[in-house]
Amino acid sequence: MFEILKTVFSNFRYSQLAIVIFVSMLIGLLYLSEFLFFDPFIAGHIPVGTEFGFSLIVILSGLSGLVLPMNVYRINILKNSKGKIGGSVFGSFIGAAAGACSCGPIGFAIISTFGSVGATSMAFLTNYEIPIRLAAIGLLALTYYTTVKSLKIECKLKPQ
Repeated sequence: MFEILKTVFSNFRYSQLAIVIFVSMLIGLLYLSEFLFFDPFIAGHIPVGTEFGFSLIVILSGLSGLVLPMNVYRINILKNSKGKIGGSVFGSFIGAAAGACSCGPIGFAIISTFGSVGATSMAFLTNYEIPIRLAAIGLLALTYYTTVKSLKIECKLKPQ
């Protein structure tokens, strides 16, 4: 497993992509979940009782930063066989998007735009934010496992 990670992230492009994905998702999710504030100055605050949600955001961002560059690497290796690359790439994008379910300040815009449907969806996402994030982390972990397995078998990466 570590040989695959070493092979993928030894290329500077994939390491840089992982850092960009991690930082952008972390900042975006922390802002949406109201852990990070930009107005009137940059400040962070973790209220008592929300530490678990904060840690889920960090884990979700880390897994997304790990899985997505590995799938880009896999796509670059398996350019000719498009049928083999669809599943795990789709799973990683779904997992990353599912983790962004926090509604924070955007929720009011959803409510006013979509009326009662928006209010219902915001209530659902707010009530089930932690289980949805846990499911997204599970999906990203499964995607990581299948990607590593695929890179070992299909791409025939061997430890150096």
